[in-house]
Amino acid sequence: MSDSQGGAIPRVVIIGAGFGGLSAAKRLAGQRVDVTLIDKQNHHLFQPLLYQVATAALSPADIAQPIRSVMRGKENVRVILDTVTDIDTGERQVVLRDSVPVPYDWLIIASGARHSYFGNDRWEAAAPGLKTVDDATQVRHNILIALERAEVETDKAKRDALLTFVVIGGGPTGVEMAGATAELARRSTSMEFRHITPHCSRVILIDSGERLLKSFPVGLSEKAKQSLESLGVEVLLGIRITDIHDKGVMIGEEFVPAQTIVWAAGVVASPAARWLGLDADRTGRVSTCPHLHAPDHPEIFVIGDTAACPDNNGGTLPGVAPVAKQQGDYVARVILRTISGQSVKPFQYRNYGNMATIGRKQAVADLGWVQLSGLPAWLLWGMAHVWFLVGFRNRTSVAINWLWNYVTYHRSARLITGLK
Repeated sequence: MSDSQGGAIPRVVIIGAGFGGLSAAKRLAGQRVDVTLIDKQNHHLFQPLLYQVATAALSPADIAQPIRSVMRGKENVRVILDTVTDIDTGERQVVLRDSVPVPYDWLIIASGARHSYFGNDRWEAAAPGLKTVDDATQVRHNILIALERAEVETDKAKRDALLTFVVIGGGPTGVEMAGATAELARRSTSMEFRHITPHCSRVILIDSGERLLKSFPVGLSEKAKQSLESLGVEVLLGIRITDIHDKGVMIGEEFVPAQTIVWAAGVVASPAARWLGLDADRTGRVSTCPHLHAPDHPEIFVIGDTAACPDNNGGTLPGVAPVAKQQGDYVARVILRTISGQSVKPFQYRNYGNMATIGRKQAVADLGWVQLSGLPAWLLWGMAHVWFLVGFRNRTSVAINWLWNYVTYHRSARLITGLK
């Protein structure tokens, strides 16, 4: 392809329309490059709020927007709905499952991560995670069905199992999921069910570490634990899960009957390292240089959850949305500056802080220069998440739903689908 001046237009292929990929595509839109954005889903998803879909506070449309809608009007960007199966680095082509290979001059791999069950993949059937809309709606279905069946169950053991909800993993997703589940099962639904009271349900949060939210300061971790316990969540630390099946979980040597189990304990990167023929770290990530290039491939960038990018403390940057967004914007600028013959500086992540919400008026926030908890952190968390949502409609819808939930405790997205 060439432009009106007769020069070849560089071809940029982006794998993944998550935070990193979409950030790169937006930066490249309108520039003198031909951009192809590939994703196996037709929508961009705001993953940090998936747990609110899983607990019926929001609907999927509130936190997702079609990729083509986001890219509408960007004439130099085309979108392909397909699954990447390989990358031919010799021919510089991305191999797709259902379409012809897509050639590239520059490649940005932002293909994210998926659940890791640490070699126990059979656990996935009984303990789904939260990475996609389908995951969240499946968890929502499990929770709501359990409540409905518990309402009419007369056998106490079966009823107790139906009203036991286990969340595995003490990171932000696990903490937020446990808090929201407790609010749903112990407060919101108890006002509508005749035989379910706030004390009927049991919510358990399990982590093998010694504290929750390991990336937060110790003081905020303890405050998060106290907030969860005030909601009635049982927090079990320093304990490993030894088995999971459809009847419950083995917590160490103890079996806990439970009908609803949610996995938030680990992830593994997409197969990018295999596609590129490179070594990966223990979570499947590709080690990148300071400019986010893949080793020995200056034309290929790896970002987001797929990249093991060094931080300033001898570790690697976390797999969170702000990192991916900044990396996506950075690699797009690197491509444009390299094309125009300009030099580029190494990637430098600007950490604006970490936040996690526990429940109504309860959250923790580490902004570096100050640490917040309780209502101030909760308000800051809400404003930040609304701001980062894609599209004005999503922001407005989420803000209105949160306000309604706060005033009434009503979960407006409590729909059970897929029944036969």
